Amino acid sequence: MSDVKITRRDFIKLTVAGVTVLAGSQFFRRAQALETLGSKGRQWAMVIDQSKCTGCGYCTLACRAHNDIPPEISWNVVTKTGVVGAKDIYIARPCMQCAHAPCVEVCPVHASTYRPDGIVKMDYDRCIGCRYCEIACPYGARSFNWKQFDGPNPSVPEWGQPEVARRPRGVVEKCSFCYQRIDRGLSLGLTPGVDEDATPACVVACPVGARLFGDLNDPESNVSKLLQGRVSYRLREDLGTSPRVYYLPAEEAQS
Repeated sequence: MSDVKITRRDFIKLTVAGVTVLAGSQFFRRAQALETLGSKGRQWAMVIDQSKCTGCGYCTLACRAHNDIPPEISWNVVTKTGVVGAKDIYIARPCMQCAHAPCVEVCPVHASTYRPDGIVKMDYDRCIGCRYCEIACPYGARSFNWKQFDGPNPSVPEWGQPEVARRPRGVVEKCSFCYQRIDRGLSLGLTPGVDEDATPACVVACPVGARLFGDLNDPESNVSKLLQGRVSYRLREDLGTSPRVYYLPAEEAQS
């Protein structure tokens, strides 16, 4: 028998380390399984062209109208990031719909889950408002509903009509890629990213065509063709989240 003695502190350290390794391996196994599942069907993605975006904010207003979002919350944030040549450059940030989403992994009640098409879905009936997901999201794409949204929506009807129910007080909410429009459109035989009624509201509202939407698993989709022919990047790829929002950087020659 060994004479090595393990103190209570050492035991706790070893236990924590073991749990961390196990959790990490489970995370990657789930992610790999989801990627395998997604590879067999549709995988929705959004492409945002920074050389075209003018920072008008139409996407934010359309999002608020169609998803009935209170004016103090933005599921889609547009921020000026600099200047290229003589043109102001903006970055629009919806939910990244990550393939390896930290928000999904930390939710203790499984209110954040993956759809087979890659969209990270919120179940507002399950959400307990712990805000773990909000803290875990590296993109700041989630907002807490501090109060009940009553009364008229300032973005309605000019920017669209509500298509989903308002979220209750005390839950975290976020962009959903307007999957209500995607699902309804598919049921009618429409093509998301091509037919407006099946496409996210922010994409439809953009007056300069700076946003495109489509199926990454379809080589003939607009997003697949665009990404094949242009240099693109994704936010914080170093974190291993595999976001499904791609950006086409502005170039001085295009400004």
